[in-house]
Amino acid sequence: MRILLTNDDGIFAEGLCALHDALCGEHQVIIVAPEAERSAVGHAITIADPLRVRKIKRNNIFFGYAVSGTPADCVKLALYEIVNGKVDLVLSGINRGANVGINVLYSGTVSAATEGAILGYPSIAVSLNEYLEPDYCFAAYFTSCLIEFLAKNEFPKNICLNVNIPAIPAHQIKGIKCVRQSTKPLIEKFEKRIDPHGNIYYWQCSEKFIEEDPDTDVVALKEGFITITPLYHNLTSFEILAKIKSWNIEF
Repeated sequence: MRILLTNDDGIFAEGLCALHDALCGEHQVIIVAPEAERSAVGHAITIADPLRVRKIKRNNIFFGYAVSGTPADCVKLALYEIVNGKVDLVLSGINRGANVGINVLYSGTVSAATEGAILGYPSIAVSLNEYLEPDYCFAAYFTSCLIEFLAKNEFPKNICLNVNIPAIPAHQIKGIKCVRQSTKPLIEKFEKRIDPHGNIYYWQCSEKFIEEDPDTDVVALKEGFITITPLYHNLTSFEILAKIKSWNIEF
């Protein structure tokens, strides 16, 4: 397969390198990723500044293209300009930290894969539920297995698969759950500080999910399952749309 590999942690991130190493033996992997970390930028794109691209080497061998923009920029630029011919899959990750619940909306990792789905390509976002000392070995291995499975089965169009993997030993993982995205709000905290010049600033210091439904990505991941959630970029509420069509709004 020809795989476009990207992320939001930057082209030098260990998670991206782990995926590349796990896949390059069996697949043609083309890397187009942000030149620096672009976490939590959502589906932002760059329109007021030029996008600059430079070739990156790893161990003195060409590794991929570093882009000055966002994860969504990388996918757009790759598929329209950089990659010669079509790709079979857009793969984003492995992200450092989970992307579940409402955080899916903020995630650059998920947005890169969603951009691939918008453009009509099979797309996967992969995240590991660990920030401090992530070990990407099993996550990379599982991703390669998932890709082999999907290659033999029909992959739905215009859908991004959001995959989250618990950061526990492989033998402790309870299995795989296909679950819905949690939509419960986060409980967030901000720490108020004062800089040396007396100016007030705030630092987001914690967040907590309040979800309890076991059929959600938040709970299933916490319980030790690999979670897979199909995401669709159409944000229309069809139930409400049917109701508001009866509104008689005048002007």
